[in-house]
Amino acid sequence: MIKTGGCESNMKVDWLIVGAGFTGATLAERIANGLDQKVLVVEGRNHIGGNAYDCYDEQGILIHKYGSHTFHTNSKLVWDYLSRFTQWRPYFHEVRAYVDGIKIPLPFNLNALSALFSPQYAQKLESLLIRQYGFGAKIPILKLRDSAHEELGFLADYIYQKVFHRYTIKQWDLKPEELDQSVSARVPVYVSRDNRYFQDTYQGIPLHGFTTMFQRMLDHPKIKVLLNTDYQEIADEIRYKRMIYTGPIDSFFGYKHGQLPYRSLRFHFETHQKEWYQEVGTVNYPNEYDFTRILEQKHLTGQVVPHTTISFVYPQPYSPGENEPYYPIPRKENSQRYSLYKQEAEQIRDQVLFAGRLADYQYYNMDQAVARALTLFKQIVTE
Repeated sequence: MIKTGGCESNMKVDWLIVGAGFTGATLAERIANGLDQKVLVVEGRNHIGGNAYDCYDEQGILIHKYGSHTFHTNSKLVWDYLSRFTQWRPYFHEVRAYVDGIKIPLPFNLNALSALFSPQYAQKLESLLIRQYGFGAKIPILKLRDSAHEELGFLADYIYQKVFHRYTIKQWDLKPEELDQSVSARVPVYVSRDNRYFQDTYQGIPLHGFTTMFQRMLDHPKIKVLLNTDYQEIADEIRYKRMIYTGPIDSFFGYKHGQLPYRSLRFHFETHQKEWYQEVGTVNYPNEYDFTRILEQKHLTGQVVPHTTISFVYPQPYSPGENEPYYPIPRKENSQRYSLYKQEAEQIRDQVLFAGRLADYQYYNMDQAVARALTLFKQIVTE
């Protein structure tokens, strides 16, 4: 049962779960079905699904409200688990980047070389990359910049400047070298002609949308969902044994060790009276404009209508209460601050468990969030 506000006085449940995204919904489903225990899921927004929430706009286009979400995983366990709640539309995501007036594939690959350089020079660079790293290798841009070979060094600097540098500054308000190397490693140089953004074994979009999948996950007589609710406002009215908290861990502890920084996003939606706006679901603009990318989710959903809705993505600072925290900022000093909150969390583990992107202060793909929840559930069962 999903309610939009208010709760029964002195409601008694086994678990209070804060947050109805992938982590919270997976744990709620597992606890209800696997342990036959009562769960109350409290969500501050007016919908379930977290940032994966999708809905139909006024023009009848199924949009992802918080940016395109394409599911991909190498974990058969995670894929099989979610397949209980959805059929899948097979989909391989492709991304283009607008570089020097040409749209090239991302990650930067051998096809990008051919698009940007003369055939002779592209072939020379391709041979050098294959000789040094091997066909199929994925090379973080900062590692490629360390290459001792003069022409590979030129290529690395070119890619760094044209694809990574300005985009990273727009996205993070920091230079690539000011972030943990895991950030630049997420979009490596790919010595391949495979234009797919991901190469995972399992890739797809829930056939009827992410929100429908979440509704099925939470459709259980022992699960109640309360929307538009700050858990702190109703915590005294609920009798529960333990809590699972998936929100910002610094907020839970009243920012006692200082605020953990995040980057946020703003989306500007437009509808166009033509079937398609662009050739793929995502086009990045590393150097031009203030936005980082244009998204067109009809490519993901396969919806057949004569018009389309697109969204422009504008990175921005995160301000609690004003916008949503999307990306933990991976820097050493932030990890050190998080570790102080993690120590606090360990001291109350018997009462509250913390999990999820915001609670763990770690960027998770959707499958990683599900895997994190399934692993935590196993720990709960064996306690």
